[in-house]
Amino acid sequence: MGGDGAVTGTASTRRVRADILQTPAPGVVQALTDHVVSVVDGVIVDISPYSAVSEAGEHGTAGEAPSIQHLDGVLMPGLIDTHIHAPQWPQLGTGLDLDLERWLFDLTFPLEARCADVAYATALWHDMVPTLLRVGTTTAVYHASNHVAATTALAEVCAHYGQRALVGRVAMDHRDGTPEYYRDSDAAAAVAASARSIDEIRAVGSSLVDAIVTPRFIPACSDAALVGLAELANATGVRVQTHCAESDWEHSAVLARTGCRDAQALDRFGLLADHTVLAHGTHLHDDDLTRMAAVGAGVAHCPLSNSYFANAVFGARRAITAGVRVGLGTDVAGGPSASLWHNAAHAVTVSQMLTDGVDPAGAEGRSPARIDASTAMWMATLGGADLLGLPVGLIEVGRRFDAIEVRYDPASGVRDTDGGTMNDGHAANDNHAANDDHAARLRLERLMRSAEVCRVWVDGIAVV
Repeated sequence: MGGDGAVTGTASTRRVRADILQTPAPGVVQALTDHVVSVVDGVIVDISPYSAVSEAGEHGTAGEAPSIQHLDGVLMPGLIDTHIHAPQWPQLGTGLDLDLERWLFDLTFPLEARCADVAYATALWHDMVPTLLRVGTTTAVYHASNHVAATTALAEVCAHYGQRALVGRVAMDHRDGTPEYYRDSDAAAAVAASARSIDEIRAVGSSLVDAIVTPRFIPACSDAALVGLAELANATGVRVQTHCAESDWEHSAVLARTGCRDAQALDRFGLLADHTVLAHGTHLHDDDLTRMAAVGAGVAHCPLSNSYFANAVFGARRAITAGVRVGLGTDVAGGPSASLWHNAAHAVTVSQMLTDGVDPAGAEGRSPARIDASTAMWMATLGGADLLGLPVGLIEVGRRFDAIEVRYDPASGVRDTDGGTMNDGHAANDNHAANDDHAARLRLERLMRSAEVCRVWVDGIAVV
């Protein structure tokens, strides 16, 4: 980054040497020891063992391959946050003792309404985006506020710092589901403002940033607005994001109003489509999962936020088994941490609780729901990329080079089997062959719980 944090480099060509650790499928860990990744104009063009590259000559000359950047840490795909509320950044980790409806009306809507002041909103974005990049979030899917100008400013700030992003102007016009001071005047106004927002975001002119149609959720939108927003998404080729089946309150409100479940209603309104991002999904029915898998929609799993507001645990293993796309989200600020590392670790924890239950009297007969660290990190990388339809999430030839270098954080307290604290990517007990699956899984789990992000690249450009 430049002195003000702006991206100043160009993608051109790059070669990086490191151990690579990634998750190409749920439950699968891939470890490539001492490999060189070659990148041209942001695209990965080759991945080869260093021994083969060094034989051909490591240091390039004019007109030849560039010299190799040697990393001490582990190279992993960049993290993808599939659900985050940008205007809620100042209230991160607060108000979590409230139920969802009170949290929204007492704290969140008043805070989001402040983004009518573009200077205020822009200052938030300039704090939030580089902070997320520093923890390894190379792609973010944002709910902005319902203000077109503030939403455009968010897209501009993402482009400025070099973060890949889908940015959505939040549409909300229902008179019962929103406060008078923070809503669109009617359905036509909600659709028109969303259309204007799409045009402005695309006018930013960044290949990293695009718009996403964003009805907040059914309780905040009239039927006419939901239908109109679906038509807008179809006409413009823009993805859709919304909340779905998040809590007892939302689930019951939608059922009472529409006579059907949340996912069924979204489908009827035309909002359930390929790459539609449905946040939370803790109350989804098996039939909902079947329909979502058929159309290519998926879930932004927000395990920390769900623990406070969802009144249930999302069955990630159940959804993945059903063929549903699943990514990971922080749900700032309903989720008290902006770190996808924390959310990946918590996803493992809550899956165990879903299997075992929290009441010893009711634990028998539950379906297995446990996931491991590899599945959690898959959701945070390739699972999220697949949900969004983006060519990232894996260090693989043909994909964009969105990547992070990570080391073990000495302050984390995570230790190796000999009792020594790991403080770099080449700890003694990790010197196993690349095909040692057990060693690779241990290494991934330790990093998930103790990673220190050292470098970040987006589209081949160093942004941290």
